[in-house]
Amino acid sequence: MSRIGIKPIPVPGTVQVDLAKGNAVKVKGPKGELSQQLSPKVQIVQEDGQLFVKRESEQREIKALHGLTRSLLNNMVVGVTDGYTKVLEIQGVGYRAAMQGQNLVLNVGYSHPVNMVPPEGVSYTVEGNNKVSVNGINKQVVGEEAARIRGVRPPEPYKGKGIRYQGEYVRRKAGKAGKAK
Repeated sequence: MSRIGIKPIPVPGTVQVDLAKGNAVKVKGPKGELSQQLSPKVQIVQEDGQLFVKRESEQREIKALHGLTRSLLNNMVVGVTDGYTKVLEIQGVGYRAAMQGQNLVLNVGYSHPVNMVPPEGVSYTVEGNNKVSVNGINKQVVGEEAARIRGVRPPEPYKGKGIRYQGEYVRRKAGKAGKAK
């Protein structure tokens, strides 16, 4: 039995879940609306303010889809109630971030500022000039956007300069050994 797949998903009273034919799921909540087409090989049941994911057989593929489907549904419910946030830290002398309307402008050691346009459903906030928060209701899109921002200047191992996730540990390397006499 899947340890994740058998857990029920609590659905708050402010969230409305619509299950259509073929496991097309729509979740509406206070923060917005998400919809996704999930695999028809597992069964989604709603009862007593909870969602349950059930499987018909013990085939390897269906067992894998059991936990995946439950995680995707839970992420949708959490996203429309609380939302998701990824925080990035910018480290380096002269490295900074600023907002220009909805866009994020990064000065991270290039000859030009890097302008980042948020995708639909994602917003940026800048705290100080070295912390960037990526906010949204879709966990996958928020994570991809945070990775895209980090990819502009990933942290380098010698001085630790660059853009990193909050709490990310960057393993440092020793510099040049020097000339032996």
